[in-house]
Amino acid sequence: METEQNKKSNPGFFGRIWLSCSLERKVRYIAGSATIVVILSIGANILVAGFGMKGFNTVLQNNSQALSFWSAMSGESSAFVTLVRDRTEENQKRFHEACLKSEAALEGLSFDYSKIGAVRYARTWSIFNMYENYARERDGFLDMREGDEGYMDRLYTIYRVQGYLENHAGRLEQMTVEMGNESYKRQQPLLIVVPAISVLWGTAALLMVRWLKRSVNRSIVRPVVELAEDSRRIGENDFTGPDIQAEGQDEIASLVRAFCTMKESTKGYIEALTEKHEMEKQLDAVRLQMLKNQINPHFLFNTLNMIASTAQIEDADTTEKMITALGRLFRYNLKSSDSVMPLERELKIIQDYMYLQKMRFGQRLTFTCDCHPDTLELLVPSFALQPLVENSIKYGISPRSQGGKIHIRSWMEGRRLWISVADTGLGMEEGRLQEIREALRTGDEKAAGVGLGNIYRRLHGMYKDGEMFLYSCKGCGTVVQMAFTGEDLNGKDEV
Repeated sequence: METEQNKKSNPGFFGRIWLSCSLERKVRYIAGSATIVVILSIGANILVAGFGMKGFNTVLQNNSQALSFWSAMSGESSAFVTLVRDRTEENQKRFHEACLKSEAALEGLSFDYSKIGAVRYARTWSIFNMYENYARERDGFLDMREGDEGYMDRLYTIYRVQGYLENHAGRLEQMTVEMGNESYKRQQPLLIVVPAISVLWGTAALLMVRWLKRSVNRSIVRPVVELAEDSRRIGENDFTGPDIQAEGQDEIASLVRAFCTMKESTKGYIEALTEKHEMEKQLDAVRLQMLKNQINPHFLFNTLNMIASTAQIEDADTTEKMITALGRLFRYNLKSSDSVMPLERELKIIQDYMYLQKMRFGQRLTFTCDCHPDTLELLVPSFALQPLVENSIKYGISPRSQGGKIHIRSWMEGRRLWISVADTGLGMEEGRLQEIREALRTGDEKAAGVGLGNIYRRLHGMYKDGEMFLYSCKGCGTVVQMAFTGEDLNGKDEV
């Protein structure tokens, strides 16, 4: 299943079209869509309201006209009965008003054949003719006296015609109601369809507005807000914020991409300046230290030469040999600026160093060397053996009352040179051994020791296959082995 992130990063067809539009076109589309929604909504409302005002008004008006005539005819009949019983002036006046009302209601009935249909037209026309005859009979009867000949016959005739008129008026009212119901039923689908279309259109418009809102928020609002936030962080010299992601090809996306490019360029420029400043500070410190290191060895070397000359004059042979060995150590340190030296020269320095240490420890310290002749001319890292020998004496042999032995060995395995420095000192427990190995791997010189850490780092930095192995056992001693592909004095890889 697609994740939400995949859905966001893979817009549909319309999403791709939207992202490819310019900002001006997006604003134009949004305004046009809103205008269309409003116009169609107004049109639908006008259609429903117009039909209701016209159609229902016609039906209600026809019903009202038929009902008015029916009611007026009933009122006229009642007023006629009252007048026949008592021909007072008031009753005559009331009857006259009822007649006028009936005539007005009759005139109000619809006679449009195309609108009311044949059956209703016939009923209406029959009522109109019947009422004319009735009106003549009614007016003629009112001119007669109660004892006149034919008085009662005409009276019952009028009663009978009034009944016919009321009956026809009732039938006309019933027909009008039925026709109104039929008209309503015919128009009922329209009353359902128009609101349904309005609801569907409103739903579609709502979904479109929601989609437009999300699109505008994703491609315009969110990038601008993130741009402002990132600008604020950069103003506070904080370049750690994530890069802003902008979709599409509009002006906002171009602005965001240009901003991210300037941000990275500014960040790199500041980092370069900071790094350059730090390097200049470190370079100044190194220059000062180099100046100090040059002064001290020169002074000590010259002083040792003077002491050796004095010992020679005084026939102090042992003192002269010790001072001469120490002087060679200082001379090697002073003049050996190269990073590599022949293994043979490194061994001579170790021999001078061990001579001085044996003068200190006497018979407690033994030194042996077993180096293959093919390895003596190979170039090895300078001062790679002396710190290892010093660590063996300091931590392994010196604490033991019976002393110990240091053995240096070198041999070739294929193209690789192996150098081993072993001692029979105190050794280390397994926990301490693992701690030193981990410190060497992580570069923690404080835990591993400056000398050992320096050699480990130089081996891995100078040679692609450079390795250092450390073995130790409590009470048995320690072995440090170095392996790398060395070079001979001509600068060629040893085969």
